Amino acid sequence: MLLYFITCVSFFLFLKPILSLKPLPSWADEVRLISPLFLKELPLKSISRLFRNRLWLGFLCQVPTRMSLVKKTLTSKVENVEDSQDMSVLDLPELVLECILEKLPPSSLCQMAGVCRSLRERCVSDHLWERHMKQKWGTVIGSVAYREWKWHVTSKRNNGSLRQAKPRSLMKLVSLHWPFPWMRTKVDANNNGKQRSYLPSDSFMTWYLALETGNFCFPAQVYNRENGHVGFMLSCYDAELSYDPHTDTFQARYPPHGRKAVAIEHGILWERLRAPPVDTPPHDLHISDCLHDLHPGDHIEIQWRRNKEFPYGWWYGVVGHLELCDGNENYCRCHSSDTVVLEFNQYTPDSRWRRATISRIDHREEGNEADGFYGGIRKIKSEAEISLWKSLWPSEVLD
Repeated sequence: MLLYFITCVSFFLFLKPILSLKPLPSWADEVRLISPLFLKELPLKSISRLFRNRLWLGFLCQVPTRMSLVKKTLTSKVENVEDSQDMSVLDLPELVLECILEKLPPSSLCQMAGVCRSLRERCVSDHLWERHMKQKWGTVIGSVAYREWKWHVTSKRNNGSLRQAKPRSLMKLVSLHWPFPWMRTKVDANNNGKQRSYLPSDSFMTWYLALETGNFCFPAQVYNRENGHVGFMLSCYDAELSYDPHTDTFQARYPPHGRKAVAIEHGILWERLRAPPVDTPPHDLHISDCLHDLHPGDHIEIQWRRNKEFPYGWWYGVVGHLELCDGNENYCRCHSSDTVVLEFNQYTPDSRWRRATISRIDHREEGNEADGFYGGIRKIKSEAEISLWKSLWPSEVLD
């Protein structure tokens, strides 16, 4: 009821120059000030429901015409009425219009962009779409994926792929899944036949739509790869991801392991993905910067690979005590030793994968062909990360 009241009053205020010859009551100006603040608090669902309705969008387009009819009717009945211009949604105060656009979901922003050129310029602006990128894709998109996207855009420009007839451009692929006419590319007759699009090729909106439609593959990491294969429990591996909008899941292509072909996994859920926490390629050794800060009980991730031909994966473990230490906090001096004990408690106590030791002073890559090779270490400081690893714990202890 309050939403209806504020909407009616706000709309009445916009008609003030046309409908009223007398000053409005004092409370009207107060409502004018309240309405922008109220819009900030409006639920996203309420506003997006309005703008998803094409009849509402049609109403916005027809506001100027209706205003003109009201104006003509009133001027024929009332003398000495001052002339007033036609009004539309663009006559809303800047803050109000901005608050509305910020509340809209991506699909409604795309619809609003099709109303007119002025709204299009607002609806494709980076600050609106960067927020949507962070909300939906922030957990799986990192700096590596961003560099990949910038390289993709640059290579498209350099290769002139937008001018080629055979390959379909990114804009065309996006428009097939988001069928709004203003998105589609068209030939610019005044520019030597080049194709141009209303979508900026390097904008956040273009990147968002490329991800959303599954037309851009990006690097990320997958927990418990290959559907939780026993050989990869409590690990996280790099992969090339593509999104399937129909199932809201992902497909992963893992780098080849030695002579093995590329492994492909389908139906990966969002909770099994993350952006790489460090900017280290999967075949490179991560330079550890936390070795002198490791204490028993700390949670860690360590690089491990089966042999030199394999890429590294990140494996979860905890820092343990030396054999001569009984674990008593009052007498423990393990943090002063040059040797760090790592424990992987998902394995049985007699498993060869249960414990490993590394040098705190000059740790590089350590291991052998039988037990694999241990690489760089990162200390986990986030409780959210620790909780996520624990949620992936296997139902049975591994051998």
